[in-house]
Amino acid sequence: MVFERLAELADEHARLEHELADPAVHADPERSRGLGRRYGELSPIVTAYRLWQRTVADEETARELAADDPSFAAEAEQLATLRAELAEQLQALLVPRDPNDSKDVILEVKAGEGGEESALFAGDLLRMYLRYAERRGWQTEILGATMTGLGGYKDATVAVKNPRGGGVWASLKYEGGVHRVQRVPVTESQGRIHTSAAGVLVMPEADPVDVTIEPADLRIDVFRSSGPGGRRRQWLTGDTAAGRDRGRHHPAGRVWHRFATHRRRGHCRARAWGQPHRVAPGRRPPVRSALLERDSPPGSP
Repeated sequence: MVFERLAELADEHARLEHELADPAVHADPERSRGLGRRYGELSPIVTAYRLWQRTVADEETARELAADDPSFAAEAEQLATLRAELAEQLQALLVPRDPNDSKDVILEVKAGEGGEESALFAGDLLRMYLRYAERRGWQTEILGATMTGLGGYKDATVAVKNPRGGGVWASLKYEGGVHRVQRVPVTESQGRIHTSAAGVLVMPEADPVDVTIEPADLRIDVFRSSGPGGRRRQWLTGDTAAGRDRGRHHPAGRVWHRFATHRRRGHCRARAWGQPHRVAPGRRPPVRSALLERDSPPGSP
């Protein structure tokens, strides 16, 4: 039964390879991404299966030749050992995986106890994850961040995506939790060791879901930048734009925030919904729940 299943997976792998070679498939990014993820999941299994098949065929040939030439008997035994090792490897590859292993992730880093030093530690963690993603060839986008005066981060939310599909959640899912450091911070003038903590939250990216939200259920507050640099900030976001949008869906009590990163407010608000395009009135694009930053009791201001 196991090897019958492997034959089916090999056929599926060949079919996916043929579909991915079709340029028309890549016109639909979601479909292309899904096919690429599945292809990436099957590739190590199919590679090991084909190697197992070649090893079985070579072992049979060596045993047939050993009947006439005993020197082939030792080679047949070596191939039998290799065949057994490959069979164990295939069984390990066929163990059910975490269904989220092939998903992209939303990663949040939040400073904990330790004041400014904790924010600096959170910034070090954030830069470490960004650098790790860069070395792995992943794409990162900072969805929101609150910086401190010394270059630390009180909190930061980053979307990490693999353009080739798969592997982000499998690699980062165990990073979640509280991280602690003991060191002499740059804010310490007497050389004392400080203990600081920062929290890391890793969530698999939610699947898009089509829902309809009535405009009457939404309350969107617009904030303009002020203080030093505020004029520059408003120029960057346009004459009619604002530095920040805060939206609330009253029936669900959900609140989201989006800082302006574009000169057109409509573009920034569309990104707050998790989509790069315009949002039609009364219709909301697919929800990415990880962008909803906190819950509030229904009906609260």
